[in-house]
Amino acid sequence: MPRLKQAGREAGNAYANQIFDMLFGDRDPLREPGTATGTPGNWWTVFNIVPDAFAHTTDGFRFYRDPKRVIDASLRELGQLRAGYLVGSRFVYSQHCKAARDVGLSEAQIQGCRHWAVADCYDARQRAALAYTDALVLERGRVDDGVFAALKAHLSDEEILEFTYITCTYMMHAIMSRALHLEYDEIDDPVQEIAAPGGDAQDVMAMVDR
Repeated sequence: MPRLKQAGREAGNAYANQIFDMLFGDRDPLREPGTATGTPGNWWTVFNIVPDAFAHTTDGFRFYRDPKRVIDASLRELGQLRAGYLVGSRFVYSQHCKAARDVGLSEAQIQGCRHWAVADCYDARQRAALAYTDALVLERGRVDDGVFAALKAHLSDEEILEFTYITCTYMMHAIMSRALHLEYDEIDDPVQEIAAPGGDAQDVMAMVDR
């Protein structure tokens, strides 16, 4: 279960109810969860406990899909996909594997996103965008001049701003999904102590120190 309460269909919240109709049909998302892509759908029901946050994040989805966007959709999806992978969000990564196929990225490019630096399936523009994504997510915006120059060689200022905004937005979505245990990110932390065989940790460390 998510770490926060959820809110389903409510009188007076016509906007959220309209979105729920699109995602869940005539089902109650709390009693009968599940979206067409296979997710539980609790991203939406958790955000709906603060209706303004629900509307704000939904507007963000509309922003990046708006026909007025100048950034190439396949490049945009590379950034979103890589951001989800780097943050470690199974939800964001999984959803944008599907979205990447929808905008024409090859299976090699989708799978290669995990190890793009040694993959040979990307052109110079895509590699510049992936390097920039790593600087945004891993280095928190500490972008080397060489990386930015490579990006500027392929994208306009408007494209770079859109790419930056969308990629950083999805870094936030990935972080929130993990923190709140939403959708596919309701998982135990994989970093756990593994018990030492044949004795407790103090005994083992004493042997190592001898």
